[in-house]
Amino acid sequence: MIGSYVAVGDSFTEGVGDPGPDGAFVGWADRLAVLLADRRPEGDFTYTNLAVRGKLLDQIVADQVPQAVRLAPDLVSFCAGGNDIIRPGTDPDEVAERFERAIATLTAAAGTVLVTTGFDTRGVPVLRHLRGKIATYNGHVRAVADRYGCPVLDLWSLRSVRDRRAWDFDRLHLSPEGHTRVALRAGQALGLPVPADPEQPWPPLPPRGTFEVRRDDVHWAREYLVPWIGRRLRGESSGDHVTAKGALSPDDIRTRITKVA
Repeated sequence: MIGSYVAVGDSFTEGVGDPGPDGAFVGWADRLAVLLADRRPEGDFTYTNLAVRGKLLDQIVADQVPQAVRLAPDLVSFCAGGNDIIRPGTDPDEVAERFERAIATLTAAAGTVLVTTGFDTRGVPVLRHLRGKIATYNGHVRAVADRYGCPVLDLWSLRSVRDRRAWDFDRLHLSPEGHTRVALRAGQALGLPVPADPEQPWPPLPPRGTFEVRRDDVHWAREYLVPWIGRRLRGESSGDHVTAKGALSPDDIRTRITKVA
């Protein structure tokens, strides 16, 4: 029975792509917090989301891990290293060594540390060529999880997020439905009964013609790809001026999810 949960990570854990009615993001970690809170007496659950978009592994370790250690929760979710892996020239073996040091620190302070693999990027235009690198890093994450007894949120095997409806318009972050499916898979990884199957088939879509596909690709490149490349060239991060959500009430999260729905 998990009574406290701290989410650590980058844009994926912050919830980018899953906006609430006020424009602030919800995301899979907040949704998982509601699943956990539903199994506790009312008011007997605490949740803190420390994740900030764009952060690299060392930044997460320096800024978020000490806060998580101080809180000493029953559960920490740790998803980090993805922004390192997609950068040119990074070595997944070396990133994994730093990842393991963070896990050693967290497991000494938290009851359970949930670790997360990367997605299979074969359908992501910008990241398709990094598929082998991501798979190598995933192998290290699983090995670290075995050594420290961590449950694994395996996103590589989550087939339902291969559908384009699981992704936001930027094709780099999950949509609200994608975040929902990841939250359900996270609950399964923790051994919780979940209210729906994360692999539930999507409703059929009408076929798209070549013109529609090309039009969408051009719009995506202009609105999302070019700015993303520009930030990389300028050494900027999307999270440079973003503050973590911090402590959140499960009741407030429920309200925001209901309004989104």
